[in-house]
Amino acid sequence: MRLLLIEDDPLIGSAVRDSVKAEGHAVDWARSLGEAEALRAVVTYDLVLLDLMLPDGPGLRFLAQVRTSGDPLPVVILTARDQVSDRIAGLKAGADDYLVKPFDLDELSARIGAVARRAAGTPNPALRLGALSIDLADHRVERDGKVLSLTAREWAVLETLLQRPQAIIPKGQIEERLYALGAEVESNTIEVYVARLRKKLGADLIATERGLGYRLGMIPGTSP
Repeated sequence: MRLLLIEDDPLIGSAVRDSVKAEGHAVDWARSLGEAEALRAVVTYDLVLLDLMLPDGPGLRFLAQVRTSGDPLPVVILTARDQVSDRIAGLKAGADDYLVKPFDLDELSARIGAVARRAAGTPNPALRLGALSIDLADHRVERDGKVLSLTAREWAVLETLLQRPQAIIPKGQIEERLYALGAEVESNTIEVYVARLRKKLGADLIATERGLGYRLGMIPGTSP
C-alpha cells in the first residue's frame, strides 16, 4: 500500500515511517496540513495516518475535507489526546480507527492491516487462492504447507492485485507502487515481476488484459 503519514513530531514521524516501510509499504511523510493537502492533490493513497495537533491547524479539518468530498480513503488517527470525548469526536468525523500515543509499532501495523482489509472488502487476513494460502497480515504465502519466498517488490505487486481481486488493475497503478518503494521502473519491469509471480505461485495466478492491465486469474477463496 501507499500511505500518507501526517505528523509533525520528528521522533514519532521517523519511527512510524521506518516501521511502515519495513512492512513493505510506501509512505510519504507530511509535517503539516498544507503539505498533506499538496501531496494528496497529486498522489493516490491507500490509507492515511493522521495526527490531530498540527502546526497549521487541527487534523480533524483534513479528515472533514476528505469525508465532505465523498472520499472513502481509510484514515487512522494517531494522537496524544486520550479522552473518550476525543475518540468519539474522531470516529464521528469519519476516522476508521483511533490509536493513542505512545503506541506499540506492532499494534499500529496490525491496525493498518485491519483497516485496509475492511476498506477493500476482505476483513479476513487469511485468503485461499487456488492451491495457495495467503496471509495478508504476515505477508506469507504457502502452497501445500510449504512457505513460498517472495521479495518485497513481488509482494507489492501481488498485494496491489489482491486489494481489488475482481478488477483489472492498470499497469501504471502497479508501477506507482514500485516507484514509491524506490524501485527503478523500466518499460518491462511489471512484466518481469508478473512472470516471477507466475513462476513461483502458479501460471494461472495473474491474467493479462491486453492494453488494460492485470487482474487475478482466480478470485480469493476459490479453488482451481
